[in-house]
Amino acid sequence: MRTILFILLFISSGMLTANAQEKETIELTIEVTVTKYHKGKIFLAIYNSKENFLKNVYKGSSSKVIDGKAFLKFTGIKKGTYAFSLFHDINGNEKLDKNFFGIPKEPYAFSNNQKGSFGPPKYKNAQVDFQENKHLTVTIK
Repeated sequence: MRTILFILLFISSGMLTANAQEKETIELTIEVTVTKYHKGKIFLAIYNSKENFLKNVYKGSSSKVIDGKAFLKFTGIKKGTYAFSLFHDINGNEKLDKNFFGIPKEPYAFSNNQKGSFGPPKYKNAQVDFQENKHLTVTIK
């Protein structure tokens, strides 16, 4: 009887731990609408700090554009503050094409619809606080 009680206690404590971890993470869905080029892929990178912004990706994904939309879903994201960047890879070479001066030739966007002046926006302007599951919509023109 003690063995069965111990096993039940062990199993239930594991379930409590799993439920606690589940409450510490969120699910993020980003719906990207493109208005001009209805082909290619969207590449998206999430950054978890100012120091990592545009350098070290926390989580990344890509999704094919179908009927002018792409959906990117992230699970197991720890609650916290993040920023993201994305670009529309129109020609399928899996990189953001730039001109001679380093200016992007393919559409791109940042969280909070931020735009930088003479470069990308600052992390503090692009950051978003995620404390619960979110579905965000971004439009690239």
